[in-house]
Amino acid sequence: MKKILNYFSVDGAVGGNQEWFKNVVMYIGGCAAATACDCCIYLALRRGMEHLYPYDVHALTKQDYIDFSMKMKPYLRPRVNGVNKLWMFTEGFENYLKDVGETGIEMEELPGTEDIRTAELFIRQQVDSGYPVPYLMLRHRKAYYKDFVWHWFLCYGYEEREDGLWITVATYGEMYTFLLRDLWDTGYEEKGGLIGLKC
Repeated sequence: MKKILNYFSVDGAVGGNQEWFKNVVMYIGGCAAATACDCCIYLALRRGMEHLYPYDVHALTKQDYIDFSMKMKPYLRPRVNGVNKLWMFTEGFENYLKDVGETGIEMEELPGTEDIRTAELFIRQQVDSGYPVPYLMLRHRKAYYKDFVWHWFLCYGYEEREDGLWITVATYGEMYTFLLRDLWDTGYEEKGGLIGLKC
């Protein structure tokens, strides 16, 4: 079983890229805002919710994406410890949506303390319903995931393999695939989690 959403590219990148940001604070800590920007672009393109994106969603450009990130910055502003709680993302993103006149999107938080089966089901249900899944990972015991530590990224697909559920994610303008069970088992008490969207 495999399901990959019809994602989008910006100037050849998979989704947007936080490393494009010229604002130093956003370059270092703008991953939550970038994830929210990518959600808006996806929903504008695939769900017809074009009011979520203030530019031409059918002609995506790197500069428009950078400008959009600065509009999102006040809602999901980088801070000393980052946007390191699920409620910070849902609260900030809801405020943005409300300000652009969108009140029909609901969000559900799934803490990283939940078991792996619950996380797998959550991702399957979201992707099967046509929604990407914002994912927050804080620490991880494996150095392999060092670029994803204290980081928000967007899951937009999954594949059932013999060894478990593999997820497809976008961040830094690239596509990655991870075994969810391995990614979910961070080895630390402080957990991130997932955000579910529904409209």
